[in-house]
Amino acid sequence: MPYFIIMYMIAEVTKLTNGNRVVIPAAIRKSLGLQIGDAVTLVLQNKGEVRLLTQAEAVRQAQALVRQKVPASRSLVEELLAERREEAGRE
Repeated sequence: MPYFIIMYMIAEVTKLTNGNRVVIPAAIRKSLGLQIGDAVTLVLQNKGEVRLLTQAEAVRQAQALVRQKVPASRSLVEELLAERREEAGRE
């Protein structure tokens, strides 16, 4: 399959195959550092647009969203652990 570079992006045409599967072209897999068995996240952005994120990038973006709402000085982990300890003490 032919591929082309748009500014800093690699774009490659692929097809939906039997079983409704999409093959991620080699140039894109290589660029993302994907290996067989790696988890990826598909995000439906707009009608007709899907983004594929590596697991690391999906986690990074989720953390960035949380940080927009939760100040860095607040530890959600510590709060959760404190709640769990309190619940365990009541049992």
